[in-house]
Amino acid sequence: MKKLSVVFFLICVTISGLIAQSKQVASPDGKLVVTVSPNNGAPEYSVALNGVAFIEGSPIGLKTNVGDFSTGLEMNADVKSNEVNDTYELPNIKFSKVNYKANETVFGFTKDGQAAIDVTFRVSDNDVAFKYKVYPQKENFACVVEAEATGFKLPEGTTTFLCPQAEPMHGFARTSPSYETAYSADAPIRQNGWGNGYTFPCLFKVTDKGWVLISETGVDGSYCASRLVNSNGGLYAIGFPQEGENNGNGTTTPGIALPGETPWRTITVGETLKPIVETTIPFDVVEPKYEASKNYKYTKGSWSWIIKMDNNTTFPVQKEYIDFSAAMGWETILIDALWDTQIGRDKIAELAKYGESKNVGLYLWYNSNGYWNDAPQGPRGLMHNSRIRREEMAWMQSVGIKGIKVDFFGGDKQVTMQLYEDILSDANDFGIQVIFHGCTLPRGWERMYPNFASSEAVLASENLHFGQGSCDAEAFNACIHPFIRNTVGSMDFGGSALNQFYNAGNTPNKGTKRITSDVFALATAVLFQSGVQHFALAPNNLEDAPAWAIDFMKEVPSTWDEVQFIDGYPGKYVVFARRKGDKWYIAGVNAQKETLKLKIKLPMLQKGGAYTMYVDDSQLSGKKVSGKLNNKQEVTLSIPCNGGVVIVQ
Repeated sequence: MKKLSVVFFLICVTISGLIAQSKQVASPDGKLVVTVSPNNGAPEYSVALNGVAFIEGSPIGLKTNVGDFSTGLEMNADVKSNEVNDTYELPNIKFSKVNYKANETVFGFTKDGQAAIDVTFRVSDNDVAFKYKVYPQKENFACVVEAEATGFKLPEGTTTFLCPQAEPMHGFARTSPSYETAYSADAPIRQNGWGNGYTFPCLFKVTDKGWVLISETGVDGSYCASRLVNSNGGLYAIGFPQEGENNGNGTTTPGIALPGETPWRTITVGETLKPIVETTIPFDVVEPKYEASKNYKYTKGSWSWIIKMDNNTTFPVQKEYIDFSAAMGWETILIDALWDTQIGRDKIAELAKYGESKNVGLYLWYNSNGYWNDAPQGPRGLMHNSRIRREEMAWMQSVGIKGIKVDFFGGDKQVTMQLYEDILSDANDFGIQVIFHGCTLPRGWERMYPNFASSEAVLASENLHFGQGSCDAEAFNACIHPFIRNTVGSMDFGGSALNQFYNAGNTPNKGTKRITSDVFALATAVLFQSGVQHFALAPNNLEDAPAWAIDFMKEVPSTWDEVQFIDGYPGKYVVFARRKGDKWYIAGVNAQKETLKLKIKLPMLQKGGAYTMYVDDSQLSGKKVSGKLNNKQEVTLSIPCNGGVVIVQ
């Protein structure tokens, strides 16, 4: 008995010693707590909200070619802590004014008596961000990060809402991965996509406790972008790019000068979906990389390609679309692929001058190639070389081009991240805004690069033209993206079509058929956030679409001052409120077979105030109605499958 008592005593002493060594950092409201433990030289962290574990003990650390900083580490007894209080303004994210408050703690680790790495944790209400700093080792002032130990262990019973990472050099003209695969909703935790992990951001439902969104931010040319790989049940780990990306060129492992830092890993935690929808963490922890060369405008515009395809990138059609944008009161037009051969530079200059007379500016499409895929569309060979690119941008500036859309990138390697940064930086020198397509997820870029407009990185509207299956799944996807992809960055979806059929003449039974309602189209113009929007409307909609729908699309903002989550569930239905100035837009869509009936409270609206409401009947026939908000500030909604609702006050 005495021996057992001694053993028990030693175990208790050991456990209490480990607990004593653990350190915590909490959010300003004290509800979200990160615990960091040395864990016998292999440090771990965990995340709890209101005492409930959302991320269980998970590894942190790095393996580099100048040292393994994931094991054999000693955590410094002293930690550096401070309060972060940062106020900033951005016109092209979900909140135009942000006050970011967080508690920051820097955990230092040594190995063999020498400074090895710091891990900086910032904890705000509902958000965690952390990054690494690597110190020089003896005479080594540069290193290659061979792997990150960084993991995220979700509790047993968690379900997932994830987008599989595609294999490199597959798909159209060997252009994958392009973050254009379909999400699975409420899937089991013990999976790994198609074997290659998942693209960021990644959403998890932690049993009945709440939600976790995992992503990264602050990625530029000094590191690679990452993915999430499930290699061990509930433990998801940071995965670097695949070998075949970028046509096999470039390293999969990033190199950094020492001392040097990694991008931020971010975790948003909520008992409801409200913190997931309303998070600004991708922008809170990054800083602008350079000053804007001009006051960039965020605009709405038209885009012929989604309805009329390649063979209509011609002078007469694009002139027609300039007139259409002018009639809608929109400020831009996007001229898509093949303008270099089907219109020509002299005629583009003529279109730009004509557009200027109508207060409509031009965006031009470019291929990013390069050697990394086989996409044949032109202009090619102009964006991958600094000298040629800058000559092209000087020409664009001389004829008054407002922006570019650069397509078909090669993956997430550090060399590709550097290309994104170089295009943005050069474009800023010439006062040009940039949209990326066939591309990676934007990672804090709205704040880092002031001329960044938006990125695709989603199964966007082009798929509605290419296959009826995408049309059939449109409502499901519209109920996914506001909770996942669009929470972390501007999403250039290019939707809100009012054609019944995706063809040049809106001809019945030709091509794919839209099965969602006109009100649904209006609702997605509110639900999908992107500072620059090129909608899928066509000139014929001035004659064949309801006047109330056209009038709404003329007036709907493309930038917002505030967002509020009201109700929803990923893949089923969603209802948001967005504010522009003193006007509120409440928008919702439904993907469920049954008609959705909700009674919602709208405290942001004025009691007794008049409002305009766009609603669908059971046959998806929409109409515009008027009403007054009752003193309880409640409204009853009825949204049929594939239908929508919008309220404006």
